[in-house]
Amino acid sequence: EEIVAFMDDAPGDYFIDFAYGHGLEECKATENAFRKMAIAAYDGDPAARSVDEVLLCYPGILAIIYHRVAHEFYKKDLSLLARLIAEIAHSKTGIDIHPGARIGPGFFIDHGSGVVIGETTQIGDDVMLYHNVTLGARRFSHGKRHPTIGNRVIIGAGAKILGPVKIADDARVSYNSVVIEDLKKTNDSDIFYI
Repeated sequence: EEIVAFMDDAPGDYFIDFAYGHGLEECKATENAFRKMAIAAYDGDPAARSVDEVLLCYPGILAIIYHRVAHEFYKKDLSLLARLIAEIAHSKTGIDIHPGARIGPGFFIDHGSGVVIGETTQIGDDVMLYHNVTLGARRFSHGKRHPTIGNRVIIGAGAKILGPVKIADDARVSYNSVVIEDLKKTNDSDIFYI
């Protein structure tokens, strides 16, 4: 009943209150992640006019807010509830993030339509994705099957990163790339592109 009411409300305060009331004290960390995410989106998008605009109008932000809450339920083995929240987000934003994905602070999805992030994906801090990015699997098996993305990575529109590959810190993955092997740095001072 409370989840159905949530569908018509803004995701922030109501859901955080719901989560606190059900023993998820970790949501305080999630609240801090919301703040960092909104500031990262505002700072990273020259079209943004205010943090309020980012929070209220950017589908990538809405999807991440839903994901942060769904992920807390997923960690508590409430997988059905977590998946329901993820599907609500998917239907509202066109962004499909599995609640098992681990996403660091400062993550931003610009535009967002068509983004898919699989269950065992790990995303570092301050990562930016554009629309139609897939962080997916190459095989349907148990265990680690999705990418690990380092810190400060930018992934261009339409890129597909498939399988349990690792993308090193500071990488720039070009639009429409298909990555099926690890992307490693050869020099600590380089920012590299594929």
